[in-house]
Amino acid sequence: MEDNCKNCETLITGNFCSNCGQKKYKRIDRKYLIDELQYTVLHTNKGFFYSVKKILRNPGKTAKEFIEGSRVNHYKPILLTFLLSGISTFISFKFLDTTRIMKEYYASLKMPETTSNNLMTFLSSYNSLIMLISIPVISIITYLLFRKWKTNYYEHIIMNAYIQCFYSLFNILFLYPILFFLKDGNLGLFMTVTMVSILSIPVIMVWFYKDFFPERSIGDVIVKVVFFVIIGLFLYIGIVISFIAWTILTEGIDGLKKLAPVK
Repeated sequence: MEDNCKNCETLITGNFCSNCGQKKYKRIDRKYLIDELQYTVLHTNKGFFYSVKKILRNPGKTAKEFIEGSRVNHYKPILLTFLLSGISTFISFKFLDTTRIMKEYYASLKMPETTSNNLMTFLSSYNSLIMLISIPVISIITYLLFRKWKTNYYEHIIMNAYIQCFYSLFNILFLYPILFFLKDGNLGLFMTVTMVSILSIPVIMVWFYKDFFPERSIGDVIVKVVFFVIIGLFLYIGIVISFIAWTILTEGIDGLKKLAPVK
């Protein structure tokens, strides 16, 4: 049965518009809602759960598959990055009570409470902005490191989106359940587990890039990731120095003293 697309008025001869891709009009009824529920929540052959399953099994091959053109079944990686980071942040602050734990940790180190408060508030309030900024910046570094391996900058944005997706899923499914049982116990062990998870990022990157570039040796991949870590450390040091300089300029020496551990 033929019909005109309700979006662009193009004649539809199948289930989808050949011009804009919109599905053929169907009145919303009980069957429509059941079908939507099935394909958006229960169906695992495309969309969110399909991408999550593929990323958990092998993020590198999943990214390669998407970049090389097999995309119809995949959830958009940039959108998935924001979605998973939002879920991760919600769990961290609402269920793990990270703000309280970080306050107690800084207090045990005799660091001013205002420092941890400001830091945690910033990370909580601007998480989406941080994710938006970090992917393009990180992609500049990885593109320069891997530029001879025939990948462009925009493909590296997708790659790093997949890496962050895997890390968010790793936190949600594996790390956070462990931290949940530690949050009211040993504070040092809680922080140690958290730090170990952060240190796992280079390992994840080696796994990712080895599967994305299967023709390259593991040694070549490790060298690239090591250079990435070194560059990241220098950038972090630069950010810390810039923050200290900004504090001195805006608040003077007294402002800098507030950042120093209390003796």
